[in-house]
Amino acid sequence: MDFNQIYKDLIDMNVGKIIENEPMYKHTTYKVGGPARLFVTVNDVEALTQLITYLHEHDVRHMVIGRGSDLLFSDREYEGVIISLANLNKTEFNGNIVKAQAGVGMIQLAYQCAKIGLSGFEFMGGIPGSMGGGVYMNAGAYKYCMADVFKQATVVTTEGIRTLSKEDMEFGYRSSVLQKHRDWTLIEAEFEMNIKDPKAIRAVLDKRKERRMSSQPWNFACAGSVFRNPDNQPAWKYVDDAGLRGYEIGGAQVSPKHSNFIVNNGYASAKDILQLITHVQNTVYEKFGVSLHKEVILVNWE
Repeated sequence: MDFNQIYKDLIDMNVGKIIENEPMYKHTTYKVGGPARLFVTVNDVEALTQLITYLHEHDVRHMVIGRGSDLLFSDREYEGVIISLANLNKTEFNGNIVKAQAGVGMIQLAYQCAKIGLSGFEFMGGIPGSMGGGVYMNAGAYKYCMADVFKQATVVTTEGIRTLSKEDMEFGYRSSVLQKHRDWTLIEAEFEMNIKDPKAIRAVLDKRKERRMSSQPWNFACAGSVFRNPDNQPAWKYVDDAGLRGYEIGGAQVSPKHSNFIVNNGYASAKDILQLITHVQNTVYEKFGVSLHKEVILVNWE
């Protein structure tokens, strides 16, 4: 694969800002990851569509990211193109309908909606990802999730742009149809909110923020909850009962503050983090016969 030619082609197409050999630790909440051969921050939806069409036609490996939460890139070079949707950050409000592009931050949008009395995103107040990733994962907290207020989404496919209804999305626990179609890229999504007193919404957000600050390792590099909750009890309880709270491998640690968080203590490699995730899974399975399933997505591992 001639990346020099690909680089020249993308420059000529003027799809956005292009960086060669860009370290992925700069673009993930875990602050780890090797270099991407090309890193493109697309200008807009038209540029994204043009870029994806080009990459498919030339059979170039690629991946779209938002804010890099829930992703664990390996320390190896990514031989392909990483596409950032950071510039797709527009939001529209029409009555109780909110339309948000994929690059809009979830926390930012939750507080924006609170200001104008739109309720439904309070669960997002502590999730450090973007709306694209949130819809992809059907992100949730406090027994609420994206599916609760979702109306429809617009995606780029190899055949062009397509609109998906709530039924089309096949939402489940931390899952959506987008996970079955990796060649679909979410551009924007529309949500139907509830109208409430702005002060009441803000009070809920502030209360949950206070709870997060006291119970989660917000000041360390991490990717939020590492494991999905099994049926019988929360994942953190299994990790605790296995005696793994505070356990370390290299610079990675099961957080002493919340044992469903694995944190980078400042010098962890991606390998340290994956080894610790695997160790926790193996130990919990050996002790309790319970399989802990990762919420974190592994990228560029053998």
